[in-house]
Amino acid sequence: QGQVVESGGGSVQAGGSLTLSCTVSGYTYRPGYWGWFRQTPGKEREGVAAITRGGSVTYYADSVKGRFTISRDHENNTVYLQMNSLKGEDTAMYYCAAASVVLGRIYSNANNNWGQGTQVTVSS
Repeated sequence: QGQVVESGGGSVQAGGSLTLSCTVSGYTYRPGYWGWFRQTPGKEREGVAAITRGGSVTYYADSVKGRFTISRDHENNTVYLQMNSLKGEDTAMYYCAAASVVLGRIYSNANNNWGQGTQVTVSS
């Protein structure tokens, strides 16, 4: 069992930047990937970014490529999502979770203990 705490969300104007943080604690296993996911009412949850355990390889959804960057800080057990050139369509609740990547698609692992997420709102 473990838990994650997301932070860093807020309200920004289109074209702005924001950095999200995910602090991980209490995990007795090390997943192969960590990922960021987002969800809006009436929409399917979308995996937007993932990073390998060692932080050497990253994956991104087409919708955020070139704008978002995922990274991790091993010392602080934290995963980050740097978001640039934000658009209105990026507005969502963002979550961090253990992940897997299959054929370039980012999926959350089973038995994740989801945090409350952090809200990102982009206005024009």
